[in-house]
Amino acid sequence: MKFNTKAIHGGQHHDPSTGSVMPPVYQTTTFAQTSPGQPIGEYEYSRTANPTRAALENALASIENGARGLAFSSGLAATDCVLRGLKAADEVIAMDDLYGGTYRMFSKIYKDSGIKFHFVDMNDMEKFNSLINKNTKLVWVETPTNPMMKLADIAAIAKITKANKIVFAVDNTFATPYLQNPLDLGADIVMHSATKYLAGHSDVIAGALIMKEEELGKQMHFQQFATGATLGPMDSFLVLRGIKTLHLRMQRHCENGEKVAEFLNNHPKVNTVYYPGLPSHPFHEIAKKQMSGFGGMVSFDFVSGKKEDAIGFLEKIKLFTLAESLGGVESLANYPVMMAHASIPEDKRKEIGITDDLVRLSVGIEDIYDLIDDLKQALAV
Repeated sequence: MKFNTKAIHGGQHHDPSTGSVMPPVYQTTTFAQTSPGQPIGEYEYSRTANPTRAALENALASIENGARGLAFSSGLAATDCVLRGLKAADEVIAMDDLYGGTYRMFSKIYKDSGIKFHFVDMNDMEKFNSLINKNTKLVWVETPTNPMMKLADIAAIAKITKANKIVFAVDNTFATPYLQNPLDLGADIVMHSATKYLAGHSDVIAGALIMKEEELGKQMHFQQFATGATLGPMDSFLVLRGIKTLHLRMQRHCENGEKVAEFLNNHPKVNTVYYPGLPSHPFHEIAKKQMSGFGGMVSFDFVSGKKEDAIGFLEKIKLFTLAESLGGVESLANYPVMMAHASIPEDKRKEIGITDDLVRLSVGIEDIYDLIDDLKQALAV
């Protein structure tokens, strides 16, 4: 099946008991048994498996071309599940530009675990190779990154990780499987904050892992089951509902994102626009190679370099909503320094380019002329 069909039908079946086209919300903790250890069906307890969550997990595996999908209570819970497989003295090489919550988990929560984290520009292959040693167990990449829209060459990194037998995980939240398929490019694990584009309606917190190989999928499922950060049935239903329109929404996100980026790129008050679809973007060629479109995330800063200009813009927007998160049908604006990336130390933020005048936009699916008009009035003197 092509992607548009898989988004609706991939891994899905009508409910066997009623013929329901959409899977019912199995709002239950446990399932009856005929004798100890002999459940009536394949389910015993909802932390281990739940029919509604299973329907979502099958869909996740289908759209990412993986062997096993798992649904979590958040994207960070999914990330944590991957790290649970590591032990003291293991080392992780991670992209230097990461979502603030991921950086916080790596640098704060696991700081006393004995696991060593290296943060590196993943386009500096010489530096990346120099960090690999016998203790390197995981490479973690986010592409495009949040909020600087940096990209990493997934296929090139995969060649190195495979040669060194290192697990390679890619945060595919910004691109979604509609635009980018890391497992097909050589990654072992894909992670999503399913809160964002997969669910798509700003009404659920969820995370996902999809594994290329069944054996790694079994390992991740055990770690999920043993630690318990599973997604509830109602939330699973909502994410599955969102996936069924993912292809339609992403088409409009891409169309609007390109037009917003072009408008900002030609505005006299705007200095740099960070959008992989622009030929001026330093990773435009990588984007063309491994993505089928450029998405709806756009970041920019001001000619003045002043924090006051960024805050003034954010206080004047009307159709764009100043709020955390991204990937919903509505357009959102974010101030990374004080919002999504506030947990990253100031010196680290400056090192990767997150300045005090940086604004991140999640361009929604509204009429593009209304969005441009809102940006015009917010940027006016």
